[in-house]
Amino acid sequence: MDPVIIVGAGPVGLTLALALARQDVPSVVLDEGPGKDEPRPARTAVLREDTAALVERLTGTALGDLGMRWTGFRSVRRRQVTGEITFDAADPAPLHIAQHLLTGALRAAIAEEQLVKVAADSRLDSMEQERSGVTAHTRGPSGTWWRGSYLVGCDGPRSTVRKLQDIRFPGRTAVERHAVAALRTELPREGQALLHRMPPWRQTGPSAGEVTARPLPHGVWRLDWLLPPGKDLVTPELLVARIRETLAGWTDGATAPYELLDTGVHTVHHRLARRWRAGRVFLAGDAAHLLGALGTQGLDEGLRDADNLAWKLAPAWHHGHHETLLDSYQTERRAVVAARLRAADQVLPVLRGGGGLRHIVPGAARGHDALLTDGHLGRGPLGAPGAYADSPLAPGPLEGEIPVETAPGAPVMDVRVTAEDGSFVRLRDRLGRGTLLVVLIAPGTGVWDRKHWVSAGVMPRLAAAVTALPHPAELLVAEEYPGAPAHSVLLVRPDGHLVIALSGVRPADLYAAAEAAVGGAVEQDAKTGTGVR
Repeated sequence: MDPVIIVGAGPVGLTLALALARQDVPSVVLDEGPGKDEPRPARTAVLREDTAALVERLTGTALGDLGMRWTGFRSVRRRQVTGEITFDAADPAPLHIAQHLLTGALRAAIAEEQLVKVAADSRLDSMEQERSGVTAHTRGPSGTWWRGSYLVGCDGPRSTVRKLQDIRFPGRTAVERHAVAALRTELPREGQALLHRMPPWRQTGPSAGEVTARPLPHGVWRLDWLLPPGKDLVTPELLVARIRETLAGWTDGATAPYELLDTGVHTVHHRLARRWRAGRVFLAGDAAHLLGALGTQGLDEGLRDADNLAWKLAPAWHHGHHETLLDSYQTERRAVVAARLRAADQVLPVLRGGGGLRHIVPGAARGHDALLTDGHLGRGPLGAPGAYADSPLAPGPLEGEIPVETAPGAPVMDVRVTAEDGSFVRLRDRLGRGTLLVVLIAPGTGVWDRKHWVSAGVMPRLAAAVTALPHPAELLVAEEYPGAPAHSVLLVRPDGHLVIALSGVRPADLYAAAEAAVGGAVEQDAKTGTGVR
C-alpha cells in the first residue's frame, strides 16, 4: 500500500504525519523549504490544553520546557481591571510557544520515526488522482513523481493543493491587523498575560485599539497592538514609539529597559474552503480555513484537523476505503470551524464598532472584555473545542443511553483511569492510537489492585463485549466521571470525543454505537475485494 502524501511541513502537516505513524500508516511529507525552520521569536502560537496534550503525546516532549504556561490572565480597560484569572489544575493555563520550537519538537520526533519520510526542497506543481491512489509531482533539486494512497494539503493559506483541485476559498480579507514585537524586558506581574483595551495613553476613537502582552520563557514577551482599519505602513519608527509608550504606560511613566528581538505585522483573514475533501485528496489547517480575530488561534483548529483525519485515514489505509468515515472529516471539522467564524463575525461589529452596546447597556463593556477573554483563552463560542453534535458517525437513539456532563460529540474530560496493565494514567494519554476507548465507571476500584476486581462483577461480561466490537477497543476503568453514575459505560472515539454513555453493560447497544462511530458496517467491493463502508 502506498504511503499518504502530506503536502506542507508546518505544525499541522508534521502532526498529521506523526499521528498516522502512531497507527502504523507510512507517509511522505513534501517540504518546499530546506527541512528546518528559521527562528522567529515574534511568530508564536497559543495552544489550548487539548492541542498541547496532542503534540506532547506524539512527540514525547514536555512542551512546558520550550514554552510557557501562564500563571494568570488579566483584562484591563483604560485603567480599570475588568477581569483576572489565576490558572490551576482545575483550570489549566494555555501554552505559549515560539512556532519554530514547536515545529522543531515535531521534526525531532519524526527524525526517529521510520514510517515518515520528509522530502526537503520539494514543491508540489501537479497532481492526478484515480480510484486506486494519487500521483504528485514536485519541482526543485530533487523534483520527481510521488505515488500515494491519499494526499493531504497542509500547505497553508495559498495552498497549491486547494488550487489544483479548484476548490473555492471565500471569506473576508484583513479582518484585523496587528503590529507585533518580541522583546526581552521586565513587566509587572511576571508570567501573567494581559489584555489592555483602550489604554489611557492612546486617544479615544477607532485608533485607540488594544494591546496584548503574552509572556514567553527567559523574560521574553510578545506584544500585539491592534491597528486601525486600513493599509497604513507600519514603520520601524512607529513600532518603536508604540513599544516605548506602552512600556512607559505599564510602569508609571518610566520606559522599562528592553531588548527588541523580532517584529512583524500579523494580518488576520477569515476564510473557509468550500470542500475539504475531493476523492482521495483532503485539506487541513490553513489550507482549509483561516481564522484568528479576537484572540482566537487558527493553529489550534489545524491540529484538531490532523487529529480527526488521522484516525479516519488509518482504517481506510489498512482495511480499504471507508467512504462514510472519510466523508465525516469534512462534515465534522468544517461545521465546527464555520461556527467559530460565524461567532467571530457576529461579535466583531460590537467589539470593534467604537460605540455599540456600551452606550446602551450598563456594564456591556465588561461583557465585551469577557468575550475577548474567551477568544484568548479558548473558551466559549469564540475559542472552545467544538462538539460534533450532528456527526454522521453518531449512533441513533439507543435504549440504554444516559446523559452525563459531556454531551455526545464533545471532547471528554481528562479523568484518571486504570489501564489494562493495571497502571494509573490520564484518559487523554490513551488517545491517538486508533482504538476506541470503553470506560467503565466503577467507584472504589482506585484503591485496589486491578487483579482483585478485573474478574469480578460486570467486568468479565464487559470485557467480552469489548472484544467482540467491530473495531479495536481498549477497556479502561475510572472511579468517577462528571455526571456518570456507578457502573455506567462511556464509549470514546480515538480523538477523544464522546460517542455515547450507557447505563450499565449493554453489549448490543455498545456494538451498535461502536459500529456507527467507525462509519457503519463493512461491505465488500465487488471489483477490488476490499472493504468499503
